[in-house]
Amino acid sequence: MAWFVLMLAGVLEVVWSLGLKYTQGFTRPVPSIITGTAIVASMVLLARAARTLPIGTAYAVWVGIGVVGAAIGGVVLFDEAMSPLRVVFVALLVVSIVGLKLTSTT
Repeated sequence: MAWFVLMLAGVLEVVWSLGLKYTQGFTRPVPSIITGTAIVASMVLLARAARTLPIGTAYAVWVGIGVVGAAIGGVVLFDEAMSPLRVVFVALLVVSIVGLKLTSTT
């Protein structure tokens, strides 16, 4: 269950990181509320997952999901460039996240 909670926390990290762009410096109320709620929920879920999982693993996976999701979301939503080398490094992050999951002692 802790891994599911951690994955959900990671997805919410993607939501808030991409949501920052829509807040326009927290000047737009609805995107700002959604982004703020996602930040708080993401942190709460990370803390809950860290009750069971090692904090180093939980935090690294949480950040990794956020980075991969934000990179892909930036390409899809904001037409950011995705060079072949960037694809390689994002893929390395995915491999690292899976590796941390597979080698976790919990």
